[in-house]
Amino acid sequence: MLKKLLVFTCFLIGVSAVSQSTIKTMFYNLLEFPEALPGNRSTILQNILNEYEPDIFMVCELQSEEGADEILNVSLNNGGSNYSRAPYLENQSGFADLQQLIFFKTSKFILISSEIITTNIRDINRYTLKVNTTDGDSDPLFIEVFVTHLKASTGGENEMKRLQMAQAFTNKLEELDANSFVIFAGDLNLYSSTEPAYQELLNPSNNITMVDPIDTPGLWHANANFTSVHTQSTRLNSGPFGAGAGGGMDDRFDFILVSENMLSNPTLRYIENSYKAFGNNGNCFNKSISNNDCNGTFSQALRDNLFSMSDHLPVTMELETDKEIILSSVSFTENLTTISIENTLAKTFLRIKVHNQVLDINKLTIYNTLGQKVLDYKLNSSADIIQIPVSHLANGMYYIKPDTGHKPLKFIKTS
Repeated sequence: MLKKLLVFTCFLIGVSAVSQSTIKTMFYNLLEFPEALPGNRSTILQNILNEYEPDIFMVCELQSEEGADEILNVSLNNGGSNYSRAPYLENQSGFADLQQLIFFKTSKFILISSEIITTNIRDINRYTLKVNTTDGDSDPLFIEVFVTHLKASTGGENEMKRLQMAQAFTNKLEELDANSFVIFAGDLNLYSSTEPAYQELLNPSNNITMVDPIDTPGLWHANANFTSVHTQSTRLNSGPFGAGAGGGMDDRFDFILVSENMLSNPTLRYIENSYKAFGNNGNCFNKSISNNDCNGTFSQALRDNLFSMSDHLPVTMELETDKEIILSSVSFTENLTTISIENTLAKTFLRIKVHNQVLDINKLTIYNTLGQKVLDYKLNSSADIIQIPVSHLANGMYYIKPDTGHKPLKFIKTS
């Protein structure tokens, strides 16, 4: 066991265990990312995300794995290594070349699994996240996150295609425990609450009943009564960028739905009035989101960025849990680093160098890129160099993390 003493004052400076009960979520249609103009959208997105700092960031209209990495490295991790992403897989449904994905804070979640649900139009992507709680081993908290992009455009045929995609999701609900906590987010392209797809999603006879947190039934399209919930289009015309839809703010296409138990269950509960069309001040009907007349709580600078980023607005929503979420807010100086990897390309052994300790480390755990645990290595000496055998692991990227909350470190197993 590695144990080195540190005086109390250094402990107070270096380490604090933070308990937090709020989970911030965001869904965003990124509009043909990264190829659509303008060319600096990863930086524009960075500025938007800095305004909200989501714990779970769900997206659609992602074009490539390179785009996913650009979001992760530039838009999210510009100030450190706070976020990870799920694996990117090409769309397996129909002929669409756009995909969904989630990004998440590694201090709060572990990605347990990911799955593609195929339809005739586009994939529905499912991700199972485990929340990093103090009782995570004895009473784990999981969130089932589904992200999608339903068929676009008006007309009965397109409504039926949206319904078929919605049914693929509700059929999947039959496989889940009825008490599961479920998020269903996406660009649903719904024009009113009477559409068959919307009715199917909220059907109380489903194995898990889903609800719309803001419960605003009606005809959303081109209806000034729903100005505050409209999410599309951020642009009066698409001329400046040559992509996306124009017409101004007059549709509610983007949604985050939740399982009904999340309205009242203290284990994971929707925070009332936290659902927002992010950037919409409620006074922008049939205008560009950047219009000076659309001023209010959301600033002009933010709305200018939203105008440039996409023809959709993000949707945000907050959750709370009565469980204790453990975060690491360790601020080490150079001499107080806990561990470092000596060989980030490992064939037979991974060499870990242990520096001056500020925490007691009993175990190192290795995870694959899906967030699945592949190895626990118990420490039973005070050596400064630890060699962990990794020859049995498949080639690829892995993360190693001490049991004390220090952020994961990345290495690659190679032949």
